[in-house]
Amino acid sequence: MMKILIVDDHAIVREGLKYTLKGCTDFDLIGEAESGVEAINKMRKIKWDVVLLDISMPGKSGLDVMKQMKKEQPELQILILSVYPEDQYAIRMLRAGAAGYLSKGCDPDELVQAIRKVANGGKYINNDVADSLLYTLDPVRKKALHQALSDREYQVFQLMAEGKQVSEIAHELSISDKTASNHRQSIMKKMDMKKNAEIVRYAIKCGIVR
Repeated sequence: MMKILIVDDHAIVREGLKYTLKGCTDFDLIGEAESGVEAINKMRKIKWDVVLLDISMPGKSGLDVMKQMKKEQPELQILILSVYPEDQYAIRMLRAGAAGYLSKGCDPDELVQAIRKVANGGKYINNDVADSLLYTLDPVRKKALHQALSDREYQVFQLMAEGKQVSEIAHELSISDKTASNHRQSIMKKMDMKKNAEIVRYAIKCGIVR
């Protein structure tokens, strides 16, 4: 019997996921957490088989939560649920230790299938993610500019692409304004851009924001 922890800051999302999973007789315990801090605390109290983790949460981000969880419990299977396009974030999360990546718009049957697969030690990616993985491994292909960014820089980059200012980015990621500003400068340098408007246009062109 599997124990599953749902981590998402939106109550309506957690309720929807619980409703979907409660119909599965092989899922014994379904817990929930609305923040990264709460999720880590619950991870330390109960041995979960699978964690369903949202990437975009206020405060401690999903990426940071996953890294902390994998550091404390390397065997823990973490399945990412996100609104971000698979081809822009999935590979980064899989490299960071995720067992799988799904869009929040996926079919309920696909979600259940993915949970069962990662709970048994497997990895789960859909066809879109598989295509993206093959694309990144192709030595002939030129890497996109944002692929040179670190994980934290990529988080800042996404928020910049959404039009957020340095102070807003700092608040959302729980970092200082100075640190956020330093990340912004590094991003601009790596991507050879001068203005935020260039970041926004690039992100829209690549489908990172819509």
